[in-house]
Amino acid sequence: MPAIAQQTDFDAAAATWDDDPVKVARAQAVAAGIRRQVPWRAGMTGLELGCGTGLLSFMLKHDLEQITLADSSSGMLAVLGEKIAAAGVASMRPFKLDLEMDLLPDERFDLVYSLMTFHHVQDTDRLLHGLFSLLKSSGHLCVADLDREDGSFHGPGFTGHNGFDRDDLARRAISAGFREVAFETVFDMRKSVNGAMRSYPVFLMVGSVS
Repeated sequence: MPAIAQQTDFDAAAATWDDDPVKVARAQAVAAGIRRQVPWRAGMTGLELGCGTGLLSFMLKHDLEQITLADSSSGMLAVLGEKIAAAGVASMRPFKLDLEMDLLPDERFDLVYSLMTFHHVQDTDRLLHGLFSLLKSSGHLCVADLDREDGSFHGPGFTGHNGFDRDDLARRAISAGFREVAFETVFDMRKSVNGAMRSYPVFLMVGSVS
């Protein structure tokens, strides 16, 4: 699926994105995993990539002093802005960013995290190197995404990655500079494919800068 078509799909889905209990449960599970794996301290700043409507970041807003939420979908960012305003949250800032086309921000963060975003980005190595440069010397990267699957999750026409092999992704993260790369299964997506329920595990990969 071309990038423009993907963005249009996300724009159209934004208004009802948070109505899906599976997406809410998935974000809750990933947030819990991040809390378990990251050494927390006061005053930490975070960047969520491919934030959508901010489900995951809203679950981490009490853990981080400031959060920048980046996405390429105008529709998702519009819904996110409404949610931030309605909640009166001063610590969350939406930011439009296309990970394949735009330059990464100059700011540095204690925590960079994403949920179901990596498999949409073609050049994983370039992305990992870029994210390493976004982190402070004591920073951590948290990536939640699909294990390697047979292409049935998205179906025909999808041009991203059909999930990831954990060992391969770990090698790529280490090559980009990350240390102590570890994985944990945090959620199990259940989806009907051709009339049968299929299981799609979601991992959380955590890597540190130092």
